[in-house]
Amino acid sequence: MSSDELPQEFQIDVPDEMETGVPADFASVWHTPTSFILDFIAVKQPPSPVSDPESGEVTSITVPGRVVSRVRIPPQQVFELAKALTMQLDAWEKESAPNVRNPGAAEGPDGPNRSSEN
Repeated sequence: MSSDELPQEFQIDVPDEMETGVPADFASVWHTPTSFILDFIAVKQPPSPVSDPESGEVTSITVPGRVVSRVRIPPQQVFELAKALTMQLDAWEKESAPNVRNPGAAEGPDGPNRSSEN
């Protein structure tokens, strides 16, 4: 078997300062001809209304944020990333989603299950 045919096994090290990750409230995805860019953004302060100076009417809401991490990946890797995210989301839904999406589901339509001894 040639070295081109051998499976690759990655050994990936996360630096200590990155182990806990960075909190982000949302992500923005955009692309160039050679890269997809994922900007992870943390909200800096509460949203604030923006008013028209003449009418005083609120015209929009500003949400101040800061990019806390920018990741660039080649277009070929976007498909692998999408598959990995889908797999992880499916696993998360099986483990957590019934409790997260509908916390009262385990309780039944009338609230917590109660024994007839109440």
